[in-house]
Amino acid sequence: MAKPTDENIGLPTFNSQLVTYKNKAFVVTETSLSEMQANSNKGLIIYFYPRDNTPGCTTQAVDFTNMKAQFSDLGYEIVGISRDSVESHQKFISKKKLDIPLISDNDEQLCNHFDVIKEKNMYGKKTMGLVRSTFVFDENGKLTHAQRNLRAKEYAQRLYETLSKPAQ
Repeated sequence: MAKPTDENIGLPTFNSQLVTYKNKAFVVTETSLSEMQANSNKGLIIYFYPRDNTPGCTTQAVDFTNMKAQFSDLGYEIVGISRDSVESHQKFISKKKLDIPLISDNDEQLCNHFDVIKEKNMYGKKTMGLVRSTFVFDENGKLTHAQRNLRAKEYAQRLYETLSKPAQ
């Protein structure tokens, strides 16, 4: 579950390609996470995932889609980020009927900003890969919760339960 954090990461102001599906059409816009949060007057849940259309990533994206209204009631927007292309995101959104925006970070600018590219051990071979992570920003753009190297299954529900608890 995402835990309160003392990490000092701000919302970046550089633009990225945001993919949404509205009125039966894909919309690709250039926007920054800082601008997204400021325009929504809500908090922002940013989750990084390794790859479109893989089992864990699909589970996580579908769960966030299914719980979008509950997170909105708590005052949060959700955005998913991976290194996949805009075209890959469009196929993923269409195939899985996702109702959350996805950002294409194929230049790894956001991944580097949030420091989510780490060395992984895949079948005995060391590679650099994206570590599944979530960052929660309040309506003022302050990072309040973070979790790295998380498990996708039922994560959206665990995060919802954490954010539903009154602040201590």
